[in-house]
Amino acid sequence: MEHSLKLTPFFLLGCVLIISLLVGLLTRRHDQGGYGVQVHSIGHAKIGAAIASNWMSAASFLGIAGVFFLNGYFAFAYILGWTGGYVLLLVLMGSQIRRFGKYTAPDFVEARYNSSVARVCSAVIAIIISLIYCVAQYKGIGLVFAWMFGIDYTQALFLGTVVTLLFLMTAGALKVSRNQQMHYLILILSFVIPLMVIAKKLGYNWLFPQFSYGSALRDLPADISSTYLFPWTFGTPYEWIALCFTLMVGTAGLPHVLSRFYTVPNNRDARWGVVWGLFFIGLLYWSAPAFGAFARSWLATSGTELDPATAQALADIIVIKTAEWVGLNEILVSVLAIGGILAAISTITGLLVTGAGAISYDIYYRLINPRANERHLLLVAKGALLVLALLVLVIAVNPPGMIAQITAVAFALAGNTLFPVFLLGIWWDRTNKYGAIAGMLVGTVITFAPILFGHLLPTLRAILPPTSSALIGAPVVILTMIVVSRLTPPPPESLRRFLVEKVHSP
Repeated sequence: MEHSLKLTPFFLLGCVLIISLLVGLLTRRHDQGGYGVQVHSIGHAKIGAAIASNWMSAASFLGIAGVFFLNGYFAFAYILGWTGGYVLLLVLMGSQIRRFGKYTAPDFVEARYNSSVARVCSAVIAIIISLIYCVAQYKGIGLVFAWMFGIDYTQALFLGTVVTLLFLMTAGALKVSRNQQMHYLILILSFVIPLMVIAKKLGYNWLFPQFSYGSALRDLPADISSTYLFPWTFGTPYEWIALCFTLMVGTAGLPHVLSRFYTVPNNRDARWGVVWGLFFIGLLYWSAPAFGAFARSWLATSGTELDPATAQALADIIVIKTAEWVGLNEILVSVLAIGGILAAISTITGLLVTGAGAISYDIYYRLINPRANERHLLLVAKGALLVLALLVLVIAVNPPGMIAQITAVAFALAGNTLFPVFLLGIWWDRTNKYGAIAGMLVGTVITFAPILFGHLLPTLRAILPPTSSALIGAPVVILTMIVVSRLTPPPPESLRRFLVEKVHSP
């Protein structure tokens, strides 16, 4: 990357962050109950836009295009897994979660399994998921800031962390709630409009670039095209299926995705919100592969060759590099860069606040100091937030993979732990606290065993890829929960009646 300061994106970033704070102040909602529960329906499309906004992170905005740029067809596992997870959630758990009436994952776990230990286990898992997810976002911010300021990645990472924390503290001090519908609109326009101009400059259908990048793939030289489009060039069928399945069940078990069902007014809003959310998310995912295809097209037509190391290094910001390569206006390139930063910052702030809240309430208050007052808990949450931010920073200095790959590990953990706990908790009334605790422990071990010991046991890593372990892990955890629940006392009869009469009532 060029080592030069780019003033336009720097100026735009400052303007957008200030405008976000001002708009947040003007649009603060006063019709919410505790936990952000909407008292009145805001409309199915708006709920869907909020779901999509909550979903659009650096992995979606930057990472997906990079995976397509490197791995071609194999990257469709990310698209199918992440969108298919919402279908799975809609069919299996959406309405039931809303009827249960709890507002966070630990709340649900404690109420369903009548166990404070199970609650703490789920809270710790949610914190770890947030940490892993944040590492991917930090990497995206570090890469974009490095491009923007012409400095090396580590320096840019520190600078980006400072900007993120300053924005988070300012928004918190002003008690600004983010308008998620507006946020989604800004991000999708900053992603699609530059893509349309890129398609036009390359001579393809610019009005619907999402459907024209197939022409770009057909125009690639035969040797590149065959490698890029052949299904199993970059992975085996087992790896593809395992990744797709892991991302599906991980999506259905991710705490900040499930929270959208807790906080809508009724079951109909929960169901239709997902349908609209799928549409809005689909706009982004239909567009992301086009960036990778257009980048390959430009490299082929210009005669530029990238060695594997350089291609790997540029993959996670290929949306920005493609815009530069084809000669987009500096403002449009800057818009793309700012969109990536905003997607990452908004995700980081949400995850850090959630993680800090879990430490403050679910661990400190519930286990350590049940007499703590609200002010004390707020101080603990602020301290926890700072510690989490610094911990993620340390890990992100040497990121363990691409943005999408790091994010996939968080989904693997959710798919191996929270998804089975929610699934059986809703659909099998015999599941008890012992089964839930055993399942979460086994799922955590399955997730991290190939990461920690894969270099010692290559076969373990082949069977349980770090990004794709839930294909085996989730069924094993479900079986563990069933066996342990059968061998231990059943849950109270009142809880089983509640599931039948309240959760599964039409």
